[in-house]
Amino acid sequence: MSVVLDRPLELRSTSSPDEVAAVIRAVYKQVLGNPHVMDSERLVTAESQLCNGTLTVREFVRAVAKSDFYRRRYFETCAPYRFVELNFKHLLGRAPQDQAELSKHIQICVNEGYDAEIDSYIDSQEYQDNFGDNVVPYYRGASSQVGTKQVGYNRTLNLYQGYAGVDSAFKNARLVDAIATNSGSKISLPSTGGRRGAYKDATEKMFKIVVKGSKFDSPRRTSVTEYIVSGAKMTPQIQRIHRAGGTISEIVEI
Repeated sequence: MSVVLDRPLELRSTSSPDEVAAVIRAVYKQVLGNPHVMDSERLVTAESQLCNGTLTVREFVRAVAKSDFYRRRYFETCAPYRFVELNFKHLLGRAPQDQAELSKHIQICVNEGYDAEIDSYIDSQEYQDNFGDNVVPYYRGASSQVGTKQVGYNRTLNLYQGYAGVDSAFKNARLVDAIATNSGSKISLPSTGGRRGAYKDATEKMFKIVVKGSKFDSPRRTSVTEYIVSGAKMTPQIQRIHRAGGTISEIVEI
């Protein structure tokens, strides 16, 4: 069983046309989750601007992440938590660390919209510190780093599909339970061929969601509310909780 991790690829002022083309391919692969991109789906204008130096790699990444291609595959057809965890993977090269990060980005999606959610990663200090204007995002979280928790390493590898995997093949979140309960994640690596087997989701399981500060059915005498839902209905319930201003303190399988 082996995993080959991506290395940094930087666009320089002295880059040859072949090197620029390699950067373009790398951005599509990283940001779009390794799909096959047809000629009609390529961002021809943005590619041209990158080639002539009027667009940075960072802005090309932004254009790809805001494209109809990305929106259709990850925003319109995936569960919200899956969309957010893939944004972390595609744009910051790591998995979300905790419930606070997930909740923050779900709130951005709900309150500010799709474009603001994408911008929140690309305009972040973390993106600047790791990739700057001209390095293609890569899976930096899949190698252990000084000062980072082991659980982050495990979670990033759980999102990693290998070179043959395509992120759009999976519509349900992989990490929502482990992150919400702050529990460890068992590493499940791709097979030798580079692709995971089919993922069995938890739609038939039942979960208890513990919420603080929810405004559902106001007024309430208690600030803590519990909801019992199936895995299939958990994402819509989580959306309602966030819209109502609640904070999820625990999700437990029952």
